[in-house]
Amino acid sequence: MFERWHENRKPETTTLSVWSANGVPARMVWNGVRYRVTDTPTRLEEEVYHPALTHPARRTRGWRFQATTAGGVSRMFELDDTDGIWTLLRVYD
Repeated sequence: MFERWHENRKPETTTLSVWSANGVPARMVWNGVRYRVTDTPTRLEEEVYHPALTHPARRTRGWRFQATTAGGVSRMFELDDTDGIWTLLRVYD
């Protein structure tokens, strides 16, 4: 069951919708093409600093994963998920 759906509505970026299962991307639509995640997504993390912490914490800021169309075309995607807004960072053919 897909538990979360986000759509990027920023006009300066390409059309991107992402569905997640258990907090991890499971499928997406990019520029009108449907993709299914076909490998284990890798977290894109960043360190978070705060004076009260003795060591920097890490937070997930996005995901890198391979996704495949119904026709068998696979691409590697890097997405940012800041504040619930998905942004396409990179696409590898």
